[in-house]
This record gives sequence, structure tokens and C-alpha cells, in this order.
Amino acid sequence: MALDGITLGLVKNELEGYIIGAKVEKIHQPSKNELVFIFRTRNGAFRMYASCDGQSPRVHLTRYSLDNPKTPPMLCMLFRKRLVGSTLACIRQINNDRILIFDFNGTTEIGDKTQYHLICEIMAQRSNVILCDSEYKILDAVKRIDENKSSVREILPGLKYELPPQQNKCDIYAVSAGEISEKIGEYSDKMLSKAVLEAVEGFSPIVCREIAYRTVFGDKQTGLLSQIEKERLETEISNIQNELKNKTTPQMLLTQENLPFDLTFTNVRQYNNALIKRNYETYSELLDDFYFERDRQNRIKRRAADLYKILNNAVERTARKINNRRAELLQSEKRDDLRLYAELITANQYRLTEKSSEYEVENYYDNNKIMIIPANPALTPQQNSQKYFKEYKKAVNASKLLQDLIEEGEQELVYLDTVLDNLSRADTEREISEIRDELESGGYVKSKKGSRNKKEKPLSTLEFLSSDGFKILVGRNNVQNDRLTLKTAKNYDMWLHVQKQAGSHVVIVSDKKEISETAILEAACLAAFHSKAKNSSSVAVDYTLVKNVKKPVGAKPGKVIYNTYNTVYVTPQKEHIDKMKTE
Repeated sequence: MALDGITLGLVKNELEGYIIGAKVEKIHQPSKNELVFIFRTRNGAFRMYASCDGQSPRVHLTRYSLDNPKTPPMLCMLFRKRLVGSTLACIRQINNDRILIFDFNGTTEIGDKTQYHLICEIMAQRSNVILCDSEYKILDAVKRIDENKSSVREILPGLKYELPPQQNKCDIYAVSAGEISEKIGEYSDKMLSKAVLEAVEGFSPIVCREIAYRTVFGDKQTGLLSQIEKERLETEISNIQNELKNKTTPQMLLTQENLPFDLTFTNVRQYNNALIKRNYETYSELLDDFYFERDRQNRIKRRAADLYKILNNAVERTARKINNRRAELLQSEKRDDLRLYAELITANQYRLTEKSSEYEVENYYDNNKIMIIPANPALTPQQNSQKYFKEYKKAVNASKLLQDLIEEGEQELVYLDTVLDNLSRADTEREISEIRDELESGGYVKSKKGSRNKKEKPLSTLEFLSSDGFKILVGRNNVQNDRLTLKTAKNYDMWLHVQKQAGSHVVIVSDKKEISETAILEAACLAAFHSKAKNSSSVAVDYTLVKNVKKPVGAKPGKVIYNTYNTVYVTPQKEHIDKMKTE
């Protein structure tokens, strides 16, 4: 899953075609390990994203606009001071290593011309983004590395930048296939895929496994390769070289659930039909799609960690209450025995003795079989009968109350599930803030002291356009869902929602025209995509006219009911959703 040196080199070639000669217009730092550089060219603006997060380090152009903190961090201010207004002169890669150096022509504080070097090291947990002056003296870095963190190389302001230790591996662009094959053969005690990884610079594990698969249709110890297999290995290395010289294939591999699995620059055959292949036009688009959803989830989890904790605690507490009440309800189902005891004691009290701990009576409901009824010896038979009648009435009332409380608890669990779903799909601080306001209104979150009295203008709904021209609106959260369905939408518009799962309300704006089947299918895909079922196939989506949708009195935000509807089954696909956006 790591971004390898070869793919990074292909990204570099791609970047050169777009931003060489461009001026840095803005710099943002959405989070501690992320930087966004906005370049202005004659062809428009381009947004370059650089991350040194250990789980997803990378650098590429992005089409996404990330939410930024209100106050820029000090590091971001330093980068702006040095680079904003400068021109990108060239981009260099150190051999096939995972290091890109961006050379900028800029000016010093007093206006003298100078050069700055932005160094992006894409090396898993050791990834970093470093800014140096013209002499490669470090001005600052996203991650400062002192002697306590590394005994090999320190990254601190004022120190001279040094490259990481270089590996003695073959350059796929400069060394012949025969020489590379011989180098691989030196690792005779290793499996072929591991030997390729040790011998060739810039290859990720998936590429090494692919070469092994194409050579021996699996993997095999390198020292046991036959002559034919050695010749096939050289041929496959040569094929990769030709591919890199001519045209590569930006390819993502996905699981059957449409979750990103891995990425590479060559057509992968080793998994047969176990994984889904998706090819891209550019490596930036590939990296955007591969990493963005996972990074977004991690980013939102960090920013909304307190809300996740509150919601998960509320779910656990509510589920526990429901289980306890179900146990009490089960106990109260014995109420008919209490009524029977009271009746039988009343019917036989003339012959029952006082101060007895049990009564022996005939049960005329069961062929006069003898029944033993527990009794309180301190009470008379009549008092024991009255006691059982009171317990019976109490059990009847409790049963009704418990059923109502259990239903109320189950509705609360459904509501909390919708909030968690909304939170998982939140992209920005504003969306998280609106969900926080909703939870404050519901009493789940305490209002912070000194919080702003003036509320921000509510976010607008997400807007899409069907392929045949119908506007489609999608709610971002429960409060917005209510507003969209009950206030914005007209009675003759079409309303959609994923069946029996948490998800957004979706409305097709008809403009008094007959809504097409195409629009309904595409809106159903949007409803499925903006729900808990987004990674499922054949998702059931209900649709009906807005006039058929009602809100129960006292229901929580987002809760509606409808009885007249049709159902369509769809499989949401992100690339189709992206085409419908109307940014």
C-alpha cells in the first residue's frame, strides 16, 4: 500500500507538466502533518497536497479543498513568508528514492533574489516535509528530529540538510534487464518477490510480487529457478522497463466491497478476479481517490473525538437500559399468576387458617388440581389476597410502561445511529459544528460556557445534477434532512431514502416536470452512497412523492414516516457520484 519510488517519479513527471514555472499563491496547513500549496499558472490554479503522515505520506495534485484552522500554525506562517510569491523552477527526484526536491526562485526578507528547496520525504513513519535555504540549511520542518529520535540524521532548524543513507540497488531506468536479473539471482536464499525488492530500487512489494507471479505463476525461492524461469524473469523486467519508458497504467485495486486495497503503475494479474481493478488517467487522481476517504475519516475522528465518545457512550447506556427493561418486562409477564393467587385465596378464604406460610387450594381453572400458594403469615388470608391483587395491578401498569420505554429506547438507538452516520461523512468543521449543535439541542452535549450567541448561517444541502438535468439535493445531517424534506421540498418533488438504515434524505426537484427513471436511479445511488450502506451492493432505496412523507409528533430530528412508496436496488459507485457534483 506504500507509495513507491517509481510511482513517485511518475507523479513528479506529472507535476512538471502542470506547475513548473508557476507562482506560489497560497499555502495552507489543514493539520499537523499536511500542507497544501496553491500554484497560479496561465492555465489557472492548481492545488498541490503534501502529507508526511505515517499512514499515508504522499505528494500530488488534488481536486479536494480541505478545511483549514482559523489561525494558521507558526510553521505555515514561515512557509508562507518564504515561498508565497516565489516561482517553481524545477522538481528533482533523488535516483528512484522516495524523495522529491522542489526548487523555488524567490526573494529574501530584504528583496534579494535567492533559492529555496522544499524537500518531501515519503518514507512511511519517517516521512517529512522540510524547507531549506539556498545552501540547504534547514529553515524548519513539519517533523523536527533531534538526537533522541534518530542517531543517524537530525532534522532541526539551522542544521545542514543531509540525504538519508542510500541503498545499493539497481536503477530500473539505467541498468539492463540482464544485469538486474543477475543481481536478483544473488539473493538465492530468498523468495523471488523478496529478492526483487532487495535488488531493485523504487519497487513496492506489490510490484515485486507481480514480477514473481509473471515469472513463476506464484512465488519461489530464487536459488531454485530453472533456466527457463530465469529467462522469463529477465523478459518481465524488460517488459516493466518498456512500460516505464512508454506508457504506464495508474491502477487501483479494490476489494469486492469497493474498499481501496493497493495501487501501482502496472496492470496487476496476481489476484485474478479476487480484486476489482480501476484505471485512472493521472496518478494524482489515483492517489486522491485511494487516500482521501481514509484520511478524511481519520481527520474527522480526530476533530470530533469527543462527539464520537459521547455518542458511543450514549449508545451503550441506551442499549443497557433496553436490556434491563426487557428483563423486567419478562418478569412482569408472570402477573397472571399473581391475579390467580388473589382469586383463589379470595374464593377459599373461609377455610384458610391464619398465620400460615402457604395456602393449599383447589385451582378451578385446572380441573381442581391442588395448588400451593406462598403466603405472609403476618397477614390474614384476605390481606394476602389484597396484596397479590396490588402486585398484579402494579405488574400490569409496569408492563405497559416498560413496553413504551423499550420502544422509546429503540427509537433513540436508531437516532444515535443516524448521528454517527452523519458524523462519519462530515467533511468540514462546519458540518461537525452543526452536528454538535444538534446534540446540544437534544441534551446529549453540554453547552460550553462563553460559546457564541450568534449562530452561523446553516450550511446548504449538497447539490447534484442528474445526467438528464434534474437537480438533486442531499441532506448533510438530521436537522438539515428535516429542513430539506419538510420545508424546502415541494409536494410534487420525489423523496428517497435508503431502506431500514441510517442515511441522508434525498430530494429530486421536479420543477413540475415528470421525473425520469434515470433521475430516480441516480438519486437512489446518491441516497445509498450517503448512508451506512455506501460500500454495499444491491442497496434497497425507497422513493415516494414528498407529500407522502410525514413527521411524527415529537419525533427526533431526521425521523419521518411514509407508507406509500416504491423500491429500487442500486450499487453506489464513487466515480458516478463525482460526475453528478455541481461544485
